[in-house]
This record gives sequence, C-alpha cells and structure tokens, in this order.
Amino acid sequence: MSTESSNRFPERPLQEPDAQAEVFAVVRQAHQMESTEDYVELIDDLIRSQGEARLVEVAERLGISQPSASKTLARLQREGFVTSEPYRSIFLTEKGKALADSSRERHDLVYQFLLSIGVSEATAKIDSEGVEHHVSEETLEAFRRIIQERQNNEPGNSNQA
Repeated sequence: MSTESSNRFPERPLQEPDAQAEVFAVVRQAHQMESTEDYVELIDDLIRSQGEARLVEVAERLGISQPSASKTLARLQREGFVTSEPYRSIFLTEKGKALADSSRERHDLVYQFLLSIGVSEATAKIDSEGVEHHVSEETLEAFRRIIQERQNNEPGNSNQA
C-alpha cells in the first residue's frame, strides 16, 4: 500500500518484542504518573491562589465526579503525595510539593518550546498539558537548548555574535 503520506517518511522496521515491550511499559508508566501529576499540580495551584484545595473543586476543575476524585485522592494519600481529613482541605506533602514543582517546570518548558517554534498560545497551552508527562529529561534538555538558542538569536539581543 503506497500513499503520498506514507512516502514522506522512511519505513520504520519492526522492533524486537522485548524492545517494543519496554517502550510500551515506559508509556504506560507515564500515563499512570500523568494523573498523579495533574492532581498535585492542580492542588498546588488551588492552595496558591485560594489558600486551600477542596475535593469538590478538584473534581470540578478536572471535569470528573467527586467519587472519582475521592478515589484518586485516597490513592495519592496512600502513596504519600497528599494529606487530608474528611470534609477538610487537601494538603500536599513535601513529596507532593516536589512533584507539583517538577511537573509545573516541565509544563512551562514544553509550553515555552512550543511557542518558540511558532505554535499559537492557545494550542501550546493545550498541547503542553499532555506532552509534559511524556517527555524524557534528554528531550527537555534539547527543548531548553533550542529555546536558549532562539533567545540568543533574537534581534536586539546583546548576546549575539
């Protein structure tokens, strides 16, 4: 089957089963962490802006039911990311704060990278929300270099050669 779009890129050889399984395992792990990162980042944002994070607002902002949010928050509490009391605010542990900060940093870096290559603000905002969870440190470092190179090459930048 030959189509115009399939001719644009070289054909990829099928990986060995163990190598392919490893790739999919990494992706599954990233998906599992994605929910955790979204929750702790949102909880941190709510605490910063409103002084507290409550289950009802976490559920509302994530667009899910309160029972679903409660189930995930119970898991996050077991894993040591949050603390809470029934009918009280939700708080981040040091582990949760560290994850929220790391997630926010990755999110901001991906967002800035997308803007630097000409993606619109609206699209960069949406895309960075998903991409942040699935990029390696190596890729993030490449994003940093590209952003820095573009900033250094901006007209009027005193760092230009």
